[in-house]
Amino acid sequence: MAKKKTKSNFEQDLARLEEISRTLEENNVELEEAISLFEEGVKLSKSCLKTLKEAELKITELKKELGKISQVEED
Repeated sequence: MAKKKTKSNFEQDLARLEEISRTLEENNVELEEAISLFEEGVKLSKSCLKTLKEAELKITELKKELGKISQVEED
């Protein structure tokens, strides 16, 4: 099974992504550095989106499980 990101890693990635965004918005970087930062930002975005989708899936699974438990208790 693939290694899952911890909450702190997700938060660190998101903070770094915000930092990259601010840096690029300031327009105080050379073209090569801007391209490098943009590339890093894309990778971080993909990683964060993957983590969020995994969390969404987990929540959906837990809701289904809760629904089954509630149904059994009603019977």
